[in-house]
Amino acid sequence: KRQRFVDKNGRCNVQHGNLGGETSRYLSDLFTTLVDLKWRWNLFIFILTYTVAWLFMASMWWVIAYMRGDLNKAHDDSYTPCVANVYNFPSAFLFFIETEATIGYGYRYITDKCPEGIILFLFQSILGSIVDAFLIGCMFIKMSQPKKRAETLMFSEHAAISMRDGKLTLMFRVGNLRNSHMVSAQIRCKLLKSRQTPEGEFLPLDQLELDVGFSTGADQLFLVSPLTICHVIDAKSPFYDLSQRSMQTEQFEIVVILEGIVETTGMTCQARTSYTEDEVLWGHRFFPVISLEEGFFKVDYSQFHATFEVPTPPYSVKEQEEM
Repeated sequence: KRQRFVDKNGRCNVQHGNLGGETSRYLSDLFTTLVDLKWRWNLFIFILTYTVAWLFMASMWWVIAYMRGDLNKAHDDSYTPCVANVYNFPSAFLFFIETEATIGYGYRYITDKCPEGIILFLFQSILGSIVDAFLIGCMFIKMSQPKKRAETLMFSEHAAISMRDGKLTLMFRVGNLRNSHMVSAQIRCKLLKSRQTPEGEFLPLDQLELDVGFSTGADQLFLVSPLTICHVIDAKSPFYDLSQRSMQTEQFEIVVILEGIVETTGMTCQARTSYTEDEVLWGHRFFPVISLEEGFFKVDYSQFHATFEVPTPPYSVKEQEEM
């Protein structure tokens, strides 16, 4: 199976190993580390942190009641305890929950004869605010990540090479399934190909830029309907000497990166895909998908990936210029 650097769904097949002491950098940015975790680990940490914090604070209230002797005098009406109606650990836990969640049933309350309880109450309020801000903020950021928005951005299954405006052109198609727009959408292409330098250095994943209209502004997309992205193969292109025959022996990967701002949330979204040499169709063109109806334009996504053959010279641009 052909090893890809980027899968069709945009996932990068890169694993970082032998980090050594550099793993401590993940703890220095703990918030981002938690956001990057999978949902099951996020939920586990969320539940575990709250459970440990609740049990710890409830234990502190129970310890104060135990050290003051309130547990033994719980039913003595002439005695003023630190927290009224706290008899054991479950009642101390209920008092903590009522205080932390501001439920306030009124049955359990702090008295003014307990300065250590007042100090613990202040500590509980500060600790609860920190835990809530950290964990709830982490969950909110994770839920609002624009990764799911990228799933409604489509790329054609294949790329095609054919003549357009008298020039040999590499083409692929992008589309937006939602009615909401991608603001400031921009597309970039990278060619990943191994090569050897004149000095003998081997570069297994050398990255070259494919011009998809950077000089003309064509890389800035108004992505309302499906668009065909074009890379003109000329003397400056890495595919200058690529022909239909040589493509059968070449090994390369074209990584496509589409970035934009989600109109509804204002967050930056990125969608990725890639095309290997066997997914580039020589002498093909994409079917049109837009038709004019009564008062609107209709997009037929059933033809989004479809191509058809067109007459195309099998020679590279370099060979055509020499001929």
